[in-house]
Amino acid sequence: MMGGRTRSYGPPSTAGPRRSAMSRSAEFKTAIRALENRNFRVFFTGQIVSLVGTWMQRIALAWLVYRLTNSAFLLGAVGFAGQIPTFLLAPVAGVFADRLNRRGVLIVTQSLAMAQALILSALVLTGTLAIWHIFVLSMFLGVVNAWDTPVRQAFIVEMVEKKEDLSNAIALNSSMVNSARLLGPSLAGILISAVGEGMCFLLNGISYLAVIAALACMKIPPRDSARKRSGVWSGLTEGFSYAFGFVPIRSVLLLLALVSLMGMPYTVLMPVFAKDVLHGGPHTLGFLMGASGVGALGGALYLASRKSVLGLGKFIPLAVALFGMGLIAFSRSRLLPLSMLLMLATGFGMIVEMAASNTVLQTIVEDDKRGRIMSFFTMAFMGMTPFGSLLSGFLAGIIGAQNTLLLGGTACLIGAAVFAAKLPVLRKLIRPIYVKKGIIPEIATGIQSAAELTMPGKKSV
Repeated sequence: MMGGRTRSYGPPSTAGPRRSAMSRSAEFKTAIRALENRNFRVFFTGQIVSLVGTWMQRIALAWLVYRLTNSAFLLGAVGFAGQIPTFLLAPVAGVFADRLNRRGVLIVTQSLAMAQALILSALVLTGTLAIWHIFVLSMFLGVVNAWDTPVRQAFIVEMVEKKEDLSNAIALNSSMVNSARLLGPSLAGILISAVGEGMCFLLNGISYLAVIAALACMKIPPRDSARKRSGVWSGLTEGFSYAFGFVPIRSVLLLLALVSLMGMPYTVLMPVFAKDVLHGGPHTLGFLMGASGVGALGGALYLASRKSVLGLGKFIPLAVALFGMGLIAFSRSRLLPLSMLLMLATGFGMIVEMAASNTVLQTIVEDDKRGRIMSFFTMAFMGMTPFGSLLSGFLAGIIGAQNTLLLGGTACLIGAAVFAAKLPVLRKLIRPIYVKKGIIPEIATGIQSAAELTMPGKKSV
């Protein structure tokens, strides 16, 4: 007995470490809870294989174009050709995404994308490729993606049986894309140096078999898609009015479109930075894109670890600001290690903004309009990128690639500031939807003061 306390000489307690291990295990299960849904788990497995091939092809194609032409403008032009169909066709695809069998559509689109990759590989490996082939095949893949992307985004809700896991599924989907984004460019850099770009295209074509097989073995319950059978134009205008008539949806889409127009084309200019600014080769390009992928993966995993969508809205302007500052600093860097570090921050900001925007939209949208809202999301995220690619290629030829990124990063910072100023209004508009869906419990009295709406821990967005 000493000082009124009994000293114990037994073995140290393991309760603390055991609780810590249990806590980590619980956190991990929370971060991957959407994988408990069989259909999503099957899709996740097949898609990650296919996406590695997709990123290999993107890097190889950009390097091939720049190697053949040594033109930043043609880099932007090829990007424009591959992405402009999304801007033109995604809204129409969204109308059909609310009507057709989404799994069947995805099997068709993935099969067509596989054919495109195999044709491209055959032309490169046989030495018969011309620059016009790249334009035609890029545009063909753009048409395929214009249908595939909004349908795939809307299909997520069908794969997740537990609707409370939807936000986690979106975050895991983003982590899957960026895991592939991390591995794909690195593999592409190695393969381009060793055997050339053609092998990247061939392996991408083969990789589509994994996701096609995954889609084929899913068990999806039938969906009531016959509630409305109005014309395509009527469905399109209804979706447009719904999206742009509701301030939160409109604000999220407009900020996403700005980032895609002014910021996202940084990927098109990466070969210029790798070769002319950092004086490297294909491996340098792979390192830069891989670093961006690491940052994006970190952002996606962070979002996956969140237990609720509450408070997510504030991350949208913060992520855009981080993305913009990363681009500005990257544009001034001359050192590869520093450039890779800045790509980490840029990738993190980009994916958090994109995935958070997707999650907010998916949780507030009406089910019968989900496909159309996801088509506008696709239009904002991918459809604006071709204009940005063309603009960045044009500007890079006049003011240089570095100043082009500086301008884009500045525009992103301005957009983040405007969105942040609107955030209190957006929270008030979204809160009733979250209450109706049970995301926020209703207050017993049914009345809450305006002050409570902005209290810490009470925010709905």
